[in-house]
Amino acid sequence: MVFLINLSRVVFAPLIEPIRAATGASDATLGLLATLVWVGSAVPRLPTGYLLTRISRAQAIFGSGVVLTVGTTFTALTTDPTLLLVGGFTMGLASGVYIVAANTLISELYPDSPGKMLGRHGVASQLAAVGAPALVSAALLFGDWRTTLQVMAVAAAVMTVVFTVIAKRTAFPEAGAADTDLVGAVRAQWRIILTGVVTLGFMTMVWNGLFNFYVTYLGTIGVSESTGRILLQVVFGTGVPAFYVSGRLADRLPAVPYLLVIVAAFTGCILVLPVVRGFWPLVAFSAVTGYVIHSSFPAADTYLLGSLPDHHRASAYAAYGAGMMVIQAPGSVVVGTLRDAGISFATIFEWMGGGLVVLLVLLLALHADGRLPETAEA
Repeated sequence: MVFLINLSRVVFAPLIEPIRAATGASDATLGLLATLVWVGSAVPRLPTGYLLTRISRAQAIFGSGVVLTVGTTFTALTTDPTLLLVGGFTMGLASGVYIVAANTLISELYPDSPGKMLGRHGVASQLAAVGAPALVSAALLFGDWRTTLQVMAVAAAVMTVVFTVIAKRTAFPEAGAADTDLVGAVRAQWRIILTGVVTLGFMTMVWNGLFNFYVTYLGTIGVSESTGRILLQVVFGTGVPAFYVSGRLADRLPAVPYLLVIVAAFTGCILVLPVVRGFWPLVAFSAVTGYVIHSSFPAADTYLLGSLPDHHRASAYAAYGAGMMVIQAPGSVVVGTLRDAGISFATIFEWMGGGLVVLLVLLLALHADGRLPETAEA
């Protein structure tokens, strides 16, 4: 099910150019479409944290499947750019509910190795990102840009039914039974929540703007659209081993230093992007950048979910997810708007890299001063 959930968030990256050709939408509109998917993923996270104090994780996951089915069906049936924005937002809603509920459930099912199991879950998620360009390319051979979404809608309905059947036969842990106070959890865990929000939020805002316009950017430096989709697939492909390896490293390494190394590596990638030219250098860049950014997700999830106590886990993680996604979501619309204003991609990436340098210096200074929390409050 996580395959379809993540596919709903990344499928618009390879669809941007086909949608542009079919609708004549501008960069700003297409950037807004990609952004609204991530805004949709951000909006329900805090409400989901509250919802999980009242219903089970499995019930919330079932609800996310229903929303995904409805949202994808709606999007697949429309050609109006405005209604596409509504459909993309609805698809994002499903992912926000699912991620909070499912990641919390996984960490409770496997309390002795949360990083390892979250990494495996992430691998399944990342396979969707890897397959998205190929799935879109295949769909374009048999139909138009809507064909991909139509197939996704059918698959989402089927997987929701399958999950429901399996959930009814599974005995879930009672670890979250004491997690009944969302506000209390946030007050108690605000330091680790804020650290996660700032670190992952700004880093993934840059990532969001990069991957959604990666094919478009590559076109401006002479790379064909088909080759650009291959390079995008490389970016997502290296995320598969990244989730697998990083999840295990997160169980073994000190959480904060490990995250800081990832931030530093990603900052370097963004700073060198404007000077990378040639197919094989771009392949190498795509592989390294994809590995680095996807390593951050199991690292951050393990940092929080692996140390949050049972009575705060879902609520605090939902607050983190909501805050992080609010910062991340505007990445694509920022890039699209700057492009419509005539700013070159090279300048945009230089500005983003400079912002990440500021973030890294701030985090290093706070860590050296002992002000970044190593774990959650007991």
